[in-house]
Amino acid sequence: MNLIEWSDALSVGFIEIDKDHQKLVEIVNELNNAIFQQKNRDELEETLEELIEYTSWHFRHEERLMQQHGYEDMEKHQQIHKDLATKAVEIQAKYEDGDDSVMNVLMPFLKDWLTEHILVTDKALGTFLAENS
Repeated sequence: MNLIEWSDALSVGFIEIDKDHQKLVEIVNELNNAIFQQKNRDELEETLEELIEYTSWHFRHEERLMQQHGYEDMEKHQQIHKDLATKAVEIQAKYEDGDDSVMNVLMPFLKDWLTEHILVTDKALGTFLAENS
């Protein structure tokens, strides 16, 4: 049961970022399916760790592209990344400390954040990169 379905509507028009986003959607769906299938705690922690690590890599990738191409909203975009990373690590820590209820908050948060971030913040970046590459 996928939480997010990739579609052209989620494309930002810049292939490197779209590929990253497709991978993020894939990992979010893996985590959602693991929760839905009531996988064991170790598997959930492993998938959550993969999501956080890939998200961190993706943010650095986007930020390198912003810097290389002189993106004027880079600071604002970086702050949005920082805020999400902080929230994700907080949720991960709570889960690792035994608070299973955070998964009930995590999945709607990820769906809303990822789709909103892609559709607004990253669309603007994708348009800029496509026009300035």
